[in-house]
Amino acid sequence: MIDKAITFATKAHTGQFRKGTSLPYIFHPMEVGMIVARMTDDPEVIAAAVLHDTVEDCQSVSMSVIRQEFGDRIADLVCAESEDKSKTWKERKAHTLETLAEEKDASVKLIALGDKLSNIRSLYRDYNHEGESVWERFNMKDKKMQGWYYLGLCDSMKDMSGYPEYTEFCDLVNKVFEDVIADIS
Repeated sequence: MIDKAITFATKAHTGQFRKGTSLPYIFHPMEVGMIVARMTDDPEVIAAAVLHDTVEDCQSVSMSVIRQEFGDRIADLVCAESEDKSKTWKERKAHTLETLAEEKDASVKLIALGDKLSNIRSLYRDYNHEGESVWERFNMKDKKMQGWYYLGLCDSMKDMSGYPEYTEFCDLVNKVFEDVIADIS
């Protein structure tokens, strides 16, 4: 199942790159899958982690395709991690924060934590290399708004605090958004 998900995601993300970089996009879902595999040995959760961006970011992939290829559980997990791109950035992020805070399915939270940890690792590396110009690659260029979202993720996922991945996530958020946190305090 995991091999099938890797093959599917690799094909679906062909030609895509991480924002503002020359890195093939597939590196991100593969990293998410590896992070999640450190937290669970459930092959469906790991497969969903690898597939988590296919519906959101690949025009040729719909939820029905995921359901047909991988079954209901994996489709439901992918759906839980997919954003509605018809909404504004702030609406999408506020919905994510609210949904994660209320989420009872640990599998959904594992995938979300893997996704967000991969994102903040990349952001931390790029921020240390590029400085404040890193924000120019994002739709939301306001560092304070990005900080609001990432700090909100720490709070929304606080029930994951038993995982070292959660600690790493919050540590990196605090490093990247140190000045935003100082402004809030």
